[in-house]
Amino acid sequence: QVQLVESGGGLVQAGGSLKLSCVASGRTVSNFRMAWFRQAPGKEREFVAAITWSGGSTYYTDSVKGRFTISRDNAKNTVYLQMNSLKPEDTAVYYCARGPINTVDPARYAYWGQGTQVTVSS
Repeated sequence: QVQLVESGGGLVQAGGSLKLSCVASGRTVSNFRMAWFRQAPGKEREFVAAITWSGGSTYYTDSVKGRFTISRDNAKNTVYLQMNSLKPEDTAVYYCARGPINTVDPARYAYWGQGTQVTVSS
């Protein structure tokens, strides 16, 4: 079993920054990617960003490009999401997940963290 634990959420003013962390434990494989999803009240869970574990290739949804940066520390089995220039629209529960390469479909991600709340005030 793979376990993912997120941290770093909180309340921040619009324009501010937060850095989320996700620590993974369990089975180690190379052919996968780590991703961040978010879910706001009344909305579907949406893809935010992903990074391939072996190559470090990154992917972002259009709404966060230029503001968010995903990265990973393989030695620490940790993925990060640096969020800058936060907007109220970014308010959501953010989830860390592990899934196959080349997908943004949450149904394809088998392992999920419990989520961390990010609230951006105006």
